[in-house]
Amino acid sequence: MRSTHVVFAALGLAGATWASRLPQIRARMDLDPASLGLVLLMMAVGGVVVLPPAGVVVTRVGPRRAVAAVAVLVGAALGAVALGYALCAPLLVAGLLLLGTATGFWDVAVTVHAAAVERRLGRSVMPRFFAGFSLGTVTGACLGALMNAWRVPVSLHVGAIALLIAVVTPAAARDFLTESAPGRTGAPQTKANRPGPAPWRDPRTVVIGLLASVFAMAEGAGSNWISLTVLDRHHTTATVGTLAYAAFLTAVTVSRWLGSAIVDRLGRPGALRAAAAATAGGVALFALGPNIWTATAGVLLWGTGAALGFPVTLSAGADEPVRAADRVGVITSIGYCGFVGGPPLIGFLAGHTGLAHALLVVAVLMAGAVPLVGATRPDRPASRTPDHTATPVTPGPEHTKENPCRAPRP
Repeated sequence: MRSTHVVFAALGLAGATWASRLPQIRARMDLDPASLGLVLLMMAVGGVVVLPPAGVVVTRVGPRRAVAAVAVLVGAALGAVALGYALCAPLLVAGLLLLGTATGFWDVAVTVHAAAVERRLGRSVMPRFFAGFSLGTVTGACLGALMNAWRVPVSLHVGAIALLIAVVTPAAARDFLTESAPGRTGAPQTKANRPGPAPWRDPRTVVIGLLASVFAMAEGAGSNWISLTVLDRHHTTATVGTLAYAAFLTAVTVSRWLGSAIVDRLGRPGALRAAAAATAGGVALFALGPNIWTATAGVLLWGTGAALGFPVTLSAGADEPVRAADRVGVITSIGYCGFVGGPPLIGFLAGHTGLAHALLVVAVLMAGAVPLVGATRPDRPASRTPDHTATPVTPGPEHTKENPCRAPRP
């Protein structure tokens, strides 16, 4: 599992690195909130364009090779951001476009692999994989705060991280499961043994995807707008704004690390209801609180709630082994739209209402998502489908309590 954690952490580090220097990027390009929202939209466009073919490519080449290749593209994109900051704004925007495209592809590939690992282990580990992602974001945010405090140039900081990701991630992906690609887990999928409608036409899968999208929007809004809102509303320094962002990511990481126990105790719907309430309350406290201390409390509550949505919905999509990879790909695609599309929407709203009040749309969407959480209950009827998934498996050495998984380390 170590290599899977490393790849998730590298993905988080990539996003947090450039986001931690967003105040300097905004100042260098002289952007108001609406203009910055347009720049973030470039990332959204890149991500949305790549989502439809991403599942097909991952199916064909497998997550191992897909992650290794796309990590190099992420490194190149961050390199373009670093050079663009030093040389010209168009190159910076092009780098963000490539970064959105590459990370969207990376999201699909590594999540499909993580779902295969979870099925192989036979227990809920998805929240902990996403804790690895969050640990990468915390590391990136704290490092960004240090770079701000020490006045390290943006281009040097971002360029160094670009090189690190391009080298370390492909090496870690070599230890991925070879059978984690869609179509390689379980028996071959045919019209005869593929139960139910295609994932894009399956109402349960689409509803879970919409739920994932709302939680992803809440997480993306926090990652992109917390530091700037703290600066604008409470008139602090860039370092304090970055530390508020780091506090949000720390709350996300801790919540995900404890997430498996929370889900086991409350069940998926109960855990998601509690998460939605915490997120909505945290956003409201952050946006409306009178001082930096109430804003900090809101940030911590916001991060704690937003953390569980995406991993829990992906686990729900992986209930049925035969269709798990297809469902996970669809849920990831829909959810990713919220992650990359939400922050630009908030930027446009902020041009009319101010950042703090624009963020309240996250609280409203969270309240609206609560009726959808019932779709994440275990898909038990599928286990009675008369195909190979219902065939009893004779326990062997690989299924003993002492050694529940003799698969190669993912």
